[in-house]
Amino acid sequence: MRRLRFICYSLDFPARLVYPGPMRELSGLTALVTGASRGVGVYIARALAKEKMQLALAARSAAELNALAAELSGQGVRARAFVADVAAADSAAELLERVGRELGPIDVLVNNAGIEQSSVFHETPLADLERMIAVNLVAPMRLSRLVLPGMLERRRGHVVCIASLAGKFGPAFQVAYGASKAGLIEFAHALRSEYLGTGVSASAVCPGFITEAGMYQRMLERTGARPSPLLGTTTPQAVAKAVVRVVKRDLAEVAVSPGPARLTFAFAQLFPNLAVGVARSLTNDVFRKDAEARRHETGRQ
Repeated sequence: MRRLRFICYSLDFPARLVYPGPMRELSGLTALVTGASRGVGVYIARALAKEKMQLALAARSAAELNALAAELSGQGVRARAFVADVAAADSAAELLERVGRELGPIDVLVNNAGIEQSSVFHETPLADLERMIAVNLVAPMRLSRLVLPGMLERRRGHVVCIASLAGKFGPAFQVAYGASKAGLIEFAHALRSEYLGTGVSASAVCPGFITEAGMYQRMLERTGARPSPLLGTTTPQAVAKAVVRVVKRDLAEVAVSPGPARLTFAFAQLFPNLAVGVARSLTNDVFRKDAEARRHETGRQ
């Protein structure tokens, strides 16, 4: 049995189902959630608050951030708002210093801040592409690099990267976004491999189309375009629950989407030459319409 456990953990068998580890207790630990002022970040913060964690909430929107901190504090949770642009190197380092002074060392880092833009790739301004990579990929790397020494010293810590199923295939009209999320998934996997056995781990959470809040909801309101029934949609509450689950169970990756979507993407991973066709048939209409709507809006400005 001990050998089976070693093999499962060493290979990071998807089915920790075969030999699940013990549930981690999160109460009293400190989590930093980026992009916490709106969208999925709000739901993640609320889910972690239910676990009785101390919360450092980071974003650029002061009013919304302060409102969330007040809401959670009213529930008996120690929550603090930190206005910061995590994509700026100086701001990231200053953020961690402030969190350390007010809440102590960070036990769980949730890299949630992200931006997207539907557009024709060669028409997309270079500054927009660079900003997307900076926010979606470089910022999580920078923050993780800064928190890791303390986590390693304490032999306890977890980095959660909120990626996307867009990182599992190449969605047209979302080239930079898909590339940044693919990089984020592999970043989480590589961290997990590098620090195996140190008490520090990492996970990728990969949502599909999220309704009620976030990027896809804004697309839906802008264009009315809906994804294929094979992909379906998910909710911000489901994403937040997945964040809690990957930390408690120390899971490498979780896809947050209906069953048919997971099977579709598993098929695409097994047969990569067909992945492009799958992506085109299932997502092009949604992102193409959004790109056209954005182009129209930009043309009027």
